[in-house]
Amino acid sequence: MPAIIAPRGTRDILPAESWKWSYIINTASKTMTDFGFREIHLPVFEHTELFARGVGETTDIVEKEMYTFNDRGGRSITLRPEATAGVMRAAIENNLCAQGASAKLWNWGPMFRHERPQKGRYRQFYQIDAECLGISGAMADVEVIALSIEIFRRLGLKNLEVVINSVGCEKCRPVYRQKLVDYFSAHLGELCETCKDRLNRNPLRILDCKKESCGRVSDGAPDIFDSLCDECREHFAEVRSGLERLGFTYTLNKRLVRGLDYYTKTAYEILSGDLGAQNAVAGGGRYDNLASAIGGAKIPGVGFACGLDRVALVMEEQGCSFGEMPAVTVYCVALDNESRGAVQVLTHKFRTEGISAECDTSGRGFKAQMKSAGSCKFACIIGADERANNSVAVKNLSDGSQISIPVDEAVTYIKERM
Repeated sequence: MPAIIAPRGTRDILPAESWKWSYIINTASKTMTDFGFREIHLPVFEHTELFARGVGETTDIVEKEMYTFNDRGGRSITLRPEATAGVMRAAIENNLCAQGASAKLWNWGPMFRHERPQKGRYRQFYQIDAECLGISGAMADVEVIALSIEIFRRLGLKNLEVVINSVGCEKCRPVYRQKLVDYFSAHLGELCETCKDRLNRNPLRILDCKKESCGRVSDGAPDIFDSLCDECREHFAEVRSGLERLGFTYTLNKRLVRGLDYYTKTAYEILSGDLGAQNAVAGGGRYDNLASAIGGAKIPGVGFACGLDRVALVMEEQGCSFGEMPAVTVYCVALDNESRGAVQVLTHKFRTEGISAECDTSGRGFKAQMKSAGSCKFACIIGADERANNSVAVKNLSDGSQISIPVDEAVTYIKERM
């Protein structure tokens, strides 16, 4: 019988990599705190209707990529494909934005989409997500974009490009939508089958198609800036002005529309020159109609998400530092079987004093224990003589020096030399 392996599109994050993820998450957490964002934890699954109504029934995510099933009660449940809809649902359900209040929230965790696995993209993937709710002004957009840039700056990423666009609102988008339908209808034979299907259902998604032929056609498509209403035009001008005020450079891209229907006005991505075609490491924008789409009162919002898998990949390719890989400081060694109990007591004492420590629990001999101690800074050795004298032999594994001290002084001795 063959061994069971992980499903396609998933992977194990092993200790050799997980410490790097911890560094990214801790850096993001500190940055979020500095920007006034508070952490929130969401269910991994939600009612399917949340994503169908919030993300959009004609999006690729809802039509093709969601993991949806009926639970034992016959309810349609979906593993979350993204976090924004869940954050907004939590804000509505828990009255976080009641009576005009605002909320700045962030979270991280696994998301699920049935996509073709490729470099930096998995069917179970992990995102860091930040959402600013209850503020409609452009300064909130600027702050969210600045937050994502600052996270990457602290992580040491280079060769990044900020790309922005406006996708309009419910007032002006229908005008632009009709212009796209008219334009792409005249180039129908040059579009892929997927985009032909999108033409009358969601023509903005054609602009985001990665097929080379569709890209060539989209390059000549009408410019959304000519169709924006006065409110959207002014909002986008304020976003650009705010980014410039903070000293950020950016690129305008009329083809940037994102893949979710809830976006209004600002859309943006941060791209890496080191990821090939799938080069977005973060993306987000404004979504003022999401709350009402899922049954709540109108709550404006703006946010972003970045993929942990991709961020770690870019950091590795750019040679960024992840800090120090966690290592055990002290390995406690028993010279004989009678000393194993004393060794375990000493190991526990180190641990309760905040010093990482290990000892053998499988009955291995002295040489095997010392081999395991090789990656540590110190070895604390106890045998018959040490038990008789209530002492411990402390060996500095970097220079080979060794000293005998009272066992009660071992913690202080190690702390002074850490």
